[in-house]
Amino acid sequence: MVVKTTTEQQSIPVAALVVALAVILGAGFFLYLDRASHRPPPPPAPLTAEAKAYVRNLQLVDVEMQKHESYMKQAVVEITGKIGNNGNRNLRVVEINCVFYDPYGQLVLRERVPIVSRKIGGLAPGEIKDFRLAFDSIPDSWNQALPQLVIAQIVFE
Repeated sequence: MVVKTTTEQQSIPVAALVVALAVILGAGFFLYLDRASHRPPPPPAPLTAEAKAYVRNLQLVDVEMQKHESYMKQAVVEITGKIGNNGNRNLRVVEINCVFYDPYGQLVLRERVPIVSRKIGGLAPGEIKDFRLAFDSIPDSWNQALPQLVIAQIVFE
């Protein structure tokens, strides 16, 4: 008596391999995008030497602060004032750091905001321009005093 045995090889279809590879690559790509979206943005460029020398020609005047409640019952702090350009250069952008402290002098918020920009309009020599800044996310530990306003960037035309 002769017994014949046959061996069958089971193989995974090529289409299933391609689909599995596509799923793995897609998941890896989405994980990469998720991690990339959680990275902090690069810090803004510091003042150039030219801008540091020009800061003495800029003047912040009539700076006032008001706190009120928005229509959504959220506290909004509004800082208004004027910036004057006493120098001889046209300015395209001026940004300031608004630095908020707690009652113990510890930093609670630093926010960089434009007071002169392409959207708002430049600042010519001898010109004075109004600005208005609104903040709605200041921590409760803030000391309720006017924040420190520091020129952070100047871009010349």
